[in-house]
Amino acid sequence: MEVTIESSWKSILQPEFDKPYFQELVTFIKSEISNGKTIYPPGKLFFNAFDQTPFDQVKVVLLGQDPYHNPGQAHGLCFSVPNGITPPPSLKNIFKELHDDLGIPIPNHGNLTNWAKQGVLLLNTSLTVRRNEPASHSQIGWQQFTDATIRQISEKKDSVVFILWGAHAKNKRILIDPHKHFILTASHPSPYSASNGFFGCKHFSKTNNWLINHGKTPVDWNL
Repeated sequence: MEVTIESSWKSILQPEFDKPYFQELVTFIKSEISNGKTIYPPGKLFFNAFDQTPFDQVKVVLLGQDPYHNPGQAHGLCFSVPNGITPPPSLKNIFKELHDDLGIPIPNHGNLTNWAKQGVLLLNTSLTVRRNEPASHSQIGWQQFTDATIRQISEKKDSVVFILWGAHAKNKRILIDPHKHFILTASHPSPYSASNGFFGCKHFSKTNNWLINHGKTPVDWNL
C-alpha cells in the first residue's frame, strides 16, 4: 500500500507496507477515528521518527514503548514532547542523567528533535495510542512493523548504538546482532525504576565514545 514516509525508509520498509497485517493496522486506526476515538500523535506525525532521521543517517537507536497518551504531548519521537509542553517525569530523569554524565545543562523544554536530526532514531515500538489509554495500540500490528525496522537496521548497517531502557526495550535485543552493534541496557527512566540502574548508566558518554572509536561524529546532546 502507499504510505507517506521519508524516501529511504520507504524503500527499506515497503515489504512491510505490502503485508496483510499492515493493511489491517491501517484499517483499525481508521475505524478508531471514525468511531470518535482520539489517536495520538496526529496522523501526519505517525512516522515522524523516520522522517526526521533517514535510514542512511541512523547511528543511534533509542527505543521507547508507545506514544504519550495525554493531549499535546506526542509528536512521533520517543520520550520527546513539543515545545511548550512540560517534560514528563521520565524525560526529566533523562535530562538529569545527561547532566550528571556530561555536564550538559538541563533544557527548559522537552523537544528532542535536535537529537533526531543528528542520527538518533527516536523509535517507539508502537507508533500510535488512544487518548488516556496507555498501550491501547500495542497489539494492533505496530510491534511487527517496528521489529522489522530494528532488524533492517541491524542487518543493513554497521556500528549502530542501540539504547534499551526498561524490560520492554531490552526484549528487543534478540533482533540486534551484538557482533556488529553496541547494545546499551539499563532500567527505565521512569520515577518508579530510575534508581534501579538508570541513574549512573552514563549511556550518553558511552554512546559518543563508541561513535568516535568507530569513525563517526559524536552526538551533541545539547538541546
